[in-house]
Parts: sequence; structure tokens; C-alpha cells
Amino acid sequence: MFKAIGGIGVFLCVFGGYILDDGNIKVLYQPFEWLMIGGGACMAYLVANSQHTVKQTFTDLKMIYKKDKYGKEQYIELLGVLFTIFKTARQKGWLALERHIEEPEESDLFKKFPSFYENHHALTFLCDYLRLISLGAEKPHEVEALMEQEIDTEIATRSHTAHAVQTMSDGLPGLGIVAAVLGVIHTMGSITQPPAVLGHLIGGALCGTFMGVFLSYGVVAPLASAIQGRADTEIKYLLCIKTCVLAFLQGAAPQVAVEFGRKILMHDVQPTFLEVEEATQNLTAMA
Repeated sequence: MFKAIGGIGVFLCVFGGYILDDGNIKVLYQPFEWLMIGGGACMAYLVANSQHTVKQTFTDLKMIYKKDKYGKEQYIELLGVLFTIFKTARQKGWLALERHIEEPEESDLFKKFPSFYENHHALTFLCDYLRLISLGAEKPHEVEALMEQEIDTEIATRSHTAHAVQTMSDGLPGLGIVAAVLGVIHTMGSITQPPAVLGHLIGGALCGTFMGVFLSYGVVAPLASAIQGRADTEIKYLLCIKTCVLAFLQGAAPQVAVEFGRKILMHDVQPTFLEVEEATQNLTAMA
């Protein structure tokens, strides 16, 4: 909601201020300038990026206007499922978790935590490492190294769309200058026209510079930042899992291990110690 209000507000403030200052809004209607700048930027985006990235861009743009995927409730649930896993492993051994790890979609353990259960990527991420640990990979530094590599790959993948959109934003002022230069060339070809005609042509040329800068800093760059922010929340969720698992492998008790994960969370989504303790105190090891 706030992003939509902000986007509309940008247009209202810029164009509203221009109109209130007695500016003629009709002068800004330069369809050929918009075609050169907007069309050129979109075509360059197609050249620079793969088909997958282009499709993912539309998906990411839709997602930024939806409610944040991970709030305090989702993290409390995540810490709860990790606590249950650690408690089961501590009391009954890793073999007790085998059927839950091998068939997570059928696991009654994960079904108790619906938001985590429905997060297919996080569920797969956790089960893959639990499987490795149950098979004997219990050295924390080895598991940590592998987790870091996978998360680094995930960062590169999830950040690619934001980087691509930011690159598009960086190029828009340049395309605005191109459109302005072409407008000047067109004006010079009409140098014999009356001053009123020349003034209109020069105004149209200058609109190219305005449009390029406005689209870059007022529209596209904020979208790139919002996409990156959304990607960062996805990565933080995986980092929380990683921190808890490594703490448990290093010998921490289940309650302490989830506390390690809680401490790395951003303050706006971080549950308190008492909230986590209350949520986990009645959780029992799975059979």
C-alpha cells in the first residue's frame, strides 16, 4: 500500500508542482520522445537480459506491492519448527527425523507449521541439510561452508532482477540526452520557422532530458530498490535457518540454538525472547 501511494505521489508532486507553477502540461506531451526513451530502454533491457530474467522481472514487480512475506509471526513459526527438529534430534536421534526429511510434503511435523510448510524453497533448503547431517556430515565448519556457498548463489540469483532494473535506470538519463539531441537536430532543420514554432520544438527537445531523468530517479530506480529489498527478506529467512542449524551442530541446546537465529533478525520482524519461549514451551519431540 505504501509503495503504491509513494509511486502515485511522485507523479502528483512533480507534475502537480509544474502545473501549480503555471506550466503548460500540454508541452510535456511528446509521444515521440517517450517512444525514444521508454521504448529504447525496454528494448535494451531485452538485449541485456535472458528470457528468464525478463519474466522474473514482471513477477518481482507484482510482488513488491503485496504484503511482506516474512513478518514476526512467520519467524516465530520458523523458530518453532527448528526447535521441534532440534528437540527430536537431541532426544531420539537423527533417525527419528528420517521420514520427515525424506518426505517433507507428507510430514505431520512440518504440517503443524503451515507458513513454513507452504514455503517450498525454505522447506527443501532445510531438509537437504538435515539429510546431510543425518548421513554423517556433522562437522559444523563443513556444513557452514556449503550453506554459505548455496546462500551466495541464492543472493546472486535473487538480486539479478534488481541489478538489471537498476542498470536500466542508470541508462535512462543517457537515453533522455539522446532524445534531446535528436530534438535539437530536428529544431536546427527548421531554423527558418517562426519563433513560436522554434520555441515549441526546443521545448520538446528539452522534454527528452526531463523524461529520462524523471523516469530514472522517480520511477525505475525506486522499483529496483524495492525488488532488492524483497530479495533481502528472502535471504534473511535462509540465514536464520543456517544460524540455528549451525548453533545446534556446535552443541547448543534447542532453546539456545533458536535464540541464535532470533538475534540476527531485523528489529521490525524480530520476536522477543519471551515470545519465542512462549511459542516453543509446549512443543514436543516428534515420534
